[in-house]
Amino acid sequence: MTEASVHDHRVLYGCMGLGGSWDAEPLGAGDIAEAEAAIRAALDAGISMFDHADIYRRGKAEAVFGEVLARTPGLRERIVLQTKCGIRLADGDRPGIYDLRGASIVQRVEESLARLRTDVIDVLLLHRPDPLADPEDIAKGLMSLHEQGLVRQFGVSNMNAAQIAHLQAHLGVPLIANQLEMSLLRRDWVESGVLVNTSAGAANGFPAGTIEHCRMNGIGLQAWGPLAKGRFTGRQQSPAERATAQLVADLAEAKGVTPEAIVLWWLQRHPARIAPVIGTTNPDRILACRYAAEREPELTHEEWYRLWITARGEALP
Repeated sequence: MTEASVHDHRVLYGCMGLGGSWDAEPLGAGDIAEAEAAIRAALDAGISMFDHADIYRRGKAEAVFGEVLARTPGLRERIVLQTKCGIRLADGDRPGIYDLRGASIVQRVEESLARLRTDVIDVLLLHRPDPLADPEDIAKGLMSLHEQGLVRQFGVSNMNAAQIAHLQAHLGVPLIANQLEMSLLRRDWVESGVLVNTSAGAANGFPAGTIEHCRMNGIGLQAWGPLAKGRFTGRQQSPAERATAQLVADLAEAKGVTPEAIVLWWLQRHPARIAPVIGTTNPDRILACRYAAEREPELTHEEWYRLWITARGEALP
């Protein structure tokens, strides 16, 4: 698997919803059936890269996916597996913490491999920055995994340009992805670039230069929460969301696609070629994203701006 092959995936399927409840209940037949249906729908929609994290459903998301892999000969060779580590959920008296110590990364990956029932993880993302972590120690753990053939490529999640550059300075292989929350609802990543030297810019907390750093260094951008929990495809709440949902519906009808495709195309139309990570477990809604997986975004310059301005509820500065 090459770096280019990862970046060629237009849409990823996020597996956070698989595996049943977030408690210690064991997997049931219903959980496995739900996972099988979601994975099959994703494949039918042209999606073959699957995004996990060791904490999703307290490990059960990886475990149920591993069960589906074991039941489906040849499936592992058809897909790209990505998982994340670095968050440790609260346990007893210990609060939830971040942990990117090198030895901890290695242990978490070994546990993920066992749950996923695979010999190798294609892409490992560091889930959240750990303020106590030493980049040199992180790199030592990552390179150990790489040299053992347990992880092919690495990336990060929820990190800014400086954090990425600091880690990359110690790492012998390139970081190839950064996963951030981005959508028509969560627009700070694009707003930050046009609110420079405005009063509104002071309230925008997105780290300046992160998108540009990723683009300049071949780091693919992945968007978690890209459908904004359906805010523009049926669950709108504010006047701006209702107006945007109507515009999305009108564009979808005019182009002969689903509303979900329009919402995802808005991300994909950006020059960074953002890859949305969709997280629904509903097979019909997964299939509604197929146009974004199979076709280049069909939004004009003006349509892209109209969606943005309608969603923000006011004119650009």
